[in-house]
Amino acid sequence: MANLHRVRECLLLSHCLDIIDEHEFALLYDVNKPTNCDFRYYDYETFDLDDFNDNECNSYFRFQKNDLVRLKNALQVPDRVRCSNGTRMDGIEALCITLARFAYPCRYGDMVKDFGRSVPQLCLTTNAIIDHLYENFNHLFETLDQQWLRPRHLDEYAQAISNKGAALTNCWGFVDGTVRPVCRPSQHQQVMYNGHKRLHALKFQSVTAANGMIAHLYGPIEGRRHDCYLLRMSGLLNELEEHSFNSAGGVMCIYGDPAYPLRTHLQAPFKGNLTPVQNEYNKSMSSVRISVEWLFGDIVNFFKFIDFKKSQKVWLSACGKMYAVCGLLTNAHTCLYGNNTSKFFGLEPPTLEEYFQTRN
Repeated sequence: MANLHRVRECLLLSHCLDIIDEHEFALLYDVNKPTNCDFRYYDYETFDLDDFNDNECNSYFRFQKNDLVRLKNALQVPDRVRCSNGTRMDGIEALCITLARFAYPCRYGDMVKDFGRSVPQLCLTTNAIIDHLYENFNHLFETLDQQWLRPRHLDEYAQAISNKGAALTNCWGFVDGTVRPVCRPSQHQQVMYNGHKRLHALKFQSVTAANGMIAHLYGPIEGRRHDCYLLRMSGLLNELEEHSFNSAGGVMCIYGDPAYPLRTHLQAPFKGNLTPVQNEYNKSMSSVRISVEWLFGDIVNFFKFIDFKKSQKVWLSACGKMYAVCGLLTNAHTCLYGNNTSKFFGLEPPTLEEYFQTRN
């Protein structure tokens, strides 16, 4: 791909060969002065997954080497990915570029030596994969009508939670909101400002099942909004009323913190002056509800890029879309390797192929 550095090299050669005179050279050389750093990507070898061992793949891409092809197929990444500028590359390379971008806070210039691609190519490829994943799989976060959330599975989740000492016997998951800090925006700062955390942020709402999977994810919403606002806007209560039942037709519920209202399908702790029985109930449910916090931690631990506040610029980057995609990738990671929540409750998550099956 031609760039201004190459143009300036051609101007030098043209001047040496007397194709252009000194005045033309001085004018054209100054006009074509690049403003970006020159990352000599063509000095590096192109990407080859075989050059990485298992430990390197786990570190750079968060997935083991043998599972990357399986992940590509499950995510329906094309064998040849075409970017908006016409750049084409192998699908596994495009996926690895995106995973490397999210794995740790880094600049595209830091990735040049690993992939032998220019900064614009790396950027456009990452955006293409993000768009592909969001457009094709974000529906998994919008509905509870999924195979792994059928009534017989909800029975298993509720039994596992009850076995851990929870007072509720019909609770299959937990709901909570999370505040994701962003760089202070140049406009409408008061809308993004979260007074409780005292920072500018986006908010997301997540429902976590006992098998360690994110069952529902809603956001982003402005940082100043309350959790009850997220609950109302997400339509989660309607989804629970339609799909949260056990095999016998009985009502199943999820459990939230005191910020949430009390509903048939949504339970919350007792408030005010508590009796010993109520206090014991709150304590038993609090000990298992912590699992939703573990999952929030998994997202930012596996994909630390979204935890770097200075890179989260709401007017320049699709911060909400990136967080949702990282949530999907975290679910993929859980399908393959499990997580703390699934191990705590002793449940197996669905397989990668079962979770990312095509929409009905």
